[in-house]
Amino acid sequence: MHHELGEVEAIIRYPVKSMAGERLDRAHLGWHGIDGDRRFAFRRSAETGGFPWLTAGRLPELVLYQPLGRDDAGLPTHVRTPDGRELAITGDELRDEIAARHGAGVQMMRLDHGIFDEAPLSLLAIETVCAVERAAERPVDIRRFRPNVIIRTRDPVAFEEDAWVGTIITFGDGDDAPAVAVTCRDKRCLMLNVDPDSAANDPAVMKSVVRLNQNNAGVYGTVIRSGVAAVGQRLHARSP
Repeated sequence: MHHELGEVEAIIRYPVKSMAGERLDRAHLGWHGIDGDRRFAFRRSAETGGFPWLTAGRLPELVLYQPLGRDDAGLPTHVRTPDGRELAITGDELRDEIAARHGAGVQMMRLDHGIFDEAPLSLLAIETVCAVERAAERPVDIRRFRPNVIIRTRDPVAFEEDAWVGTIITFGDGDDAPAVAVTCRDKRCLMLNVDPDSAANDPAVMKSVVRLNQNNAGVYGTVIRSGVAAVGQRLHARSP
């Protein structure tokens, strides 16, 4: 049985893991998430464990770097630094700058299938962020949550996304509409505390999510039918 969730409020792509994102009016949802999403990441050279990536949880200033340009594959060619310089994304100068900030060696990696924590797509309802704002008693920029799809739900309920786990969400109408299987809740990390404009740390944000919903906000999903997602599309959920 289908029921309408609401509509797509915004779509955001993050070409480089933990760097600034870019808002899109439309995006192709493929088997590896939004085309061009998290195709680059800095690897910590000395790390031999299962999660070698350098993220803003370890280096908050990463959020101040903005990927720029497009190559033939639609991927960025440069990165704008916090002081306004534009450096080649795979160049030595950018690598050395990030390594100096991190205090250890790093290497820029490109993976065409993406570099994801749990699943290729993250979804977040606006009302969830509003609930965190109320609990933290301050404005909370939705970019802290680094969602791919921001959803304005028809019946605003905080942390409604939890109930979507195990369902299939379709974008738009028709039998060929792109579809996403919602796989798990999004357990949050320290990146939630990082202000996207200043990289300043505010522990009250993550503490609020812990208190309200056991440190979960939003959900992850896997694309099971590819197609185009667009701002304003109606979203429907159904059981598998």
